[in-house]
Amino acid sequence: MANLGKLNVLMCGTGEYTTGWTGSGASKSDKKIGVVGLTMFDLRRLGKIGKLSMVGVSGSKFPAIRQHLQENIGNAYKDMDTSFEEFPKGGKVDPEAYKEAIDKMSPGDAVIVFTPDSTHYPISLYAMERGIHVLVTKPATQLLSHHNELIEAARRHNIVCFVEHHKRFDPVYSDAKARAQALGEFNFFNAWMSQPKSQLETFKAWAGKDSDISYYLSSHHIDICCWILQDMAVPTRVVASAATGIATGEPYNCVPQTEDTITLLVDWQSVNSPRHKGTAVYTASWTAPLKSGVHSAQHWYYMGEKGDINVDQAHRGYDITVDETGKTWYNPFYMKYSPSESGHFDGQRGYGYISIEKFVEAAREANAGVTKPSDYDKLGYPTIANTVLTTAILNAGRISLDEKRPVGIKKSGNTWVLE
Repeated sequence: MANLGKLNVLMCGTGEYTTGWTGSGASKSDKKIGVVGLTMFDLRRLGKIGKLSMVGVSGSKFPAIRQHLQENIGNAYKDMDTSFEEFPKGGKVDPEAYKEAIDKMSPGDAVIVFTPDSTHYPISLYAMERGIHVLVTKPATQLLSHHNELIEAARRHNIVCFVEHHKRFDPVYSDAKARAQALGEFNFFNAWMSQPKSQLETFKAWAGKDSDISYYLSSHHIDICCWILQDMAVPTRVVASAATGIATGEPYNCVPQTEDTITLLVDWQSVNSPRHKGTAVYTASWTAPLKSGVHSAQHWYYMGEKGDINVDQAHRGYDITVDETGKTWYNPFYMKYSPSESGHFDGQRGYGYISIEKFVEAAREANAGVTKPSDYDKLGYPTIANTVLTTAILNAGRISLDEKRPVGIKKSGNTWVLE
């Protein structure tokens, strides 16, 4: 086994997913101490990560973030160092602080981008052009043209670029994908994913302005469907519909164009049989009830020529009831926050952790010359090349809503384009 060097990592974005801190205190969701930062601190403890840094827009948040991380991670787990270099420094406000942070890095380092959807493309491209590996949260980009540019940039600069579609590493979803291959031609897929109305408070800075709930949530299940249907079928047409009225009213008062619930109806064509066409319905909402006991309601149904698959990932047969808060369904398969008996962090088997660790390992292997970045396209990983149809469907859905028309998806040469 080749000696893999430590990976220096810049975390872009200081919000809920990175730190668990939302500005008004610790997140009230199921990610109270975040995912990215916690995973990075643990991988550094295990000797896989070298230097860690974090960049946001407002440097004034860092004292509170550091205190939050120390109290809830440093003091909660044995041998856990939560230190990192911050950008922008001195409490400054700088929307382009990521450039200063990336300019201090070297080719072969990595950035992990968890920022508002509209910023994924410029940050990722800036890093790629400097030879830096990129893990970008979903949706990779909002425009298919931008996604295609990132595919080209990753090839040109020979770097690893993954999209953080962690559902691919959920053992139920990956097992279901494997079993779907035996069910013949694709016929029907239906997915539902929702989060409670309280998320409109958490995301008020960008909800409806910079992005929508389809990009934010449906990207999960659209990617799973595209992954299942890889080499089996391709999307050809998207029609979108939306429900409105809750997000824009009291007490949320989101901008007038904010949709509550978005549904995409997508036509699929078999690549092996002209006769076989399939349909898929992807629905996402951030106006679900507040006390349903789950943070993310998530289930999907797949029907093939010879059988079907039904997945409910919100209720995993594990629920806890507390007098004050009522019943809650937990998902330790995603992130296990309870420490081990020795007092150390014990969530290395969670698919939220594995999704980030797989990227770290890929970047380290590529740096050591053990693999080529293009190798990961063949392994079912959510690389930037393997996730292009997810962006195509999401982008088509947004155009369909805005222009009130069906939007076609087709291949022009080797590139996917919208009609």
